[in-house]
Amino acid sequence: MLLSLMLLLIIGFIAAKLVSYIRLPGLIGMLVVGVVLGPYLFNILDANLLLVSQDLRHFALVVILIRAGLGLQRTNLKKVGLPALKMSLIPCLFEGFSVMIASYYLLDFSLIEGGMLGFILAAVSPAVVVPSMIELQEAGYGTNKGIPTLILAGASIDDVFAITLFSFFLSAAVGVEQSILSVIVKIPYTIIGGIVGGIVVALIIVLVLRSKRVAFNQTESLLILLTFAVLYFYIGEKLELASLLGVMVLGFVILDREPKYAKQFSISLAAIWVFAQIILFTLVGAEVNIQLALEAGVIGLVIILVGLVARSLGVLIATANTNLSFKERVFCIIAYLPKATVQAAIGSLPLTAGLESGGVILAIAVLSIVVTAPLGAIGIRLSAPRLLMKKS
Repeated sequence: MLLSLMLLLIIGFIAAKLVSYIRLPGLIGMLVVGVVLGPYLFNILDANLLLVSQDLRHFALVVILIRAGLGLQRTNLKKVGLPALKMSLIPCLFEGFSVMIASYYLLDFSLIEGGMLGFILAAVSPAVVVPSMIELQEAGYGTNKGIPTLILAGASIDDVFAITLFSFFLSAAVGVEQSILSVIVKIPYTIIGGIVGGIVVALIIVLVLRSKRVAFNQTESLLILLTFAVLYFYIGEKLELASLLGVMVLGFVILDREPKYAKQFSISLAAIWVFAQIILFTLVGAEVNIQLALEAGVIGLVIILVGLVARSLGVLIATANTNLSFKERVFCIIAYLPKATVQAAIGSLPLTAGLESGGVILAIAVLSIVVTAPLGAIGIRLSAPRLLMKKS
């Protein structure tokens, strides 16, 4: 397993560098490496590594989401409050229900099967969006209007809506009764619970770091941060909280309460991210079954396109009556395209549940990763300098 991990790290690193020379995001190279070395192509990776793949990807996501939180200024969050909520809800619902209707007519799915597919596809990928927005924040693009913050906040809650509604349709498909009211109640419980949990854990970390009995050096402080964050993530998942959102909130609270520690953590986590991003994107790539993606065919592409068009319309509606220019709203559309993490995590659940449509749903979920992850990442990289103002 260690040899496979080293192969991913070194080949993923080289691929990212090569891709960056042609001014494309390095994650494209990493994804390709994962696909090539993964079980669906050359099958070079140790099976034991793939068994712990999800845990490694979760750790990498925790690292990047803490970094995202450590970059969220209170003033910027106030700017994007209501627009972020609209960005998290409207595009997700537009895409999910549009795909549901399209698959009803094009695939002869029932509305329940279409709903499952729709809300698998409706989730934005934090693995692609969050690192891209952090890069833009550091470069100063769109920060005058808090655009990276808007997208970070919106995308993190978007996943909560998508996964909750997918769970509702999956339960209906396997015959588990679940009322619409329970779904409506579950969404605010998930979001508010995730936020409150993140705040509580952050305050505990701050109290520990402020302890006068024990002095912690920079490395020990980082160990405390990551330990509490990972523990909270897994406990939050068990309690069905929006734990990824909570992890980002954790970083925000630490920045607000302890700016000195926040600065140290940002530097240390940036170093860890060099390794973590390679693990994240190569292992996401290893989950991609190219054969399944090809099986989805033209109809699969059409359904994905219908969903993306509906999502884009949703973004335009969500950003109407804000201080964003039309160019900036177009950028928000592009930034909301990538899909990867959630689709890789839940795309196989209908098939695992024994549903007849599960194979087709998985194939289209995989195809959505293949198409939109590179498209979104490249689009963000190329469009940001043209569509966003750079802070001088």
